[in-house]
Amino acid sequence: MPANVANPDASIEWRTAVVDSRSVDYGVGGSGEVVVFLHGWGLSPRAYPAAFESLLRRGVRVIAPALPGLGGTAELEPSDRTFDGYAKWVSRFLDSIGVSTPVTVVGHSFGGGVAAAVAHDRPTLVSRLVLVNSVGGGAWSHSSGREHPIHERPLLNWCGSAIAEAIATFPARGPLQLFLDEVVPNAVRNGGSLWRTANLARTADLIAVFETLAERATPVSMLWSIGDQVIPRASFDAIRTALVDPEVREVRGNHNWLIDDGELFGQLLTEVLSDSDTQLVG
Repeated sequence: MPANVANPDASIEWRTAVVDSRSVDYGVGGSGEVVVFLHGWGLSPRAYPAAFESLLRRGVRVIAPALPGLGGTAELEPSDRTFDGYAKWVSRFLDSIGVSTPVTVVGHSFGGGVAAAVAHDRPTLVSRLVLVNSVGGGAWSHSSGREHPIHERPLLNWCGSAIAEAIATFPARGPLQLFLDEVVPNAVRNGGSLWRTANLARTADLIAVFETLAERATPVSMLWSIGDQVIPRASFDAIRTALVDPEVREVRGNHNWLIDDGELFGQLLTEVLSDSDTQLVG
């Protein structure tokens, strides 16, 4: 892999693509190794400006679409509202903008589940998978420490944790700014989709997908914050076990740490792309 070349003048440009005869808002910018970034639940790619800028400065090309049902992109048909359906949509999106060579796919939270499904379904397209506080572990641990299947986690518990951590994000801009910029517009556009994607994320059990990726020896890295209240440690551990021996980097912070600290995210991801072996940061 060629070394990344710093580009301090790079910036994200917002464009529109057409997938399934419907428009898709996406960000693109930079030059170098291509990273396809898939955002988290209730958000859009516009929630990650500092993270993208950090990557662009380090010589990475970023492509970040608004996933179906979020960020203004039309929701998938009912039969396609699965991680496999989202993965197929991502493939069609990449086809629509002319991406055909292998890329690194990075997914945060709900986007991590979608990214894993893309890597599973399109192994020749995905050269590397990076899971950032990803859903899909299939396990939930109650405050008592007892583990339960992920589908037993109450929806209000999951959403409550996600909202609480969202409030803690963007402290410099005010605690409600994330809702005003991201969650509220998503709810106004399609409140039903917001809740349906929340339920899909809450009940995500992708262990079989992760096991297949391990059998194929797909390069997978996991970035996870030790203060995450949305993704329980039990879920993280289940994913790690299924992947057998993934590269793991733990940071201090909450579920949305990469939004709070885009510089750290850019540093870690470029180290992953360069096969660095740092394990604990922050």
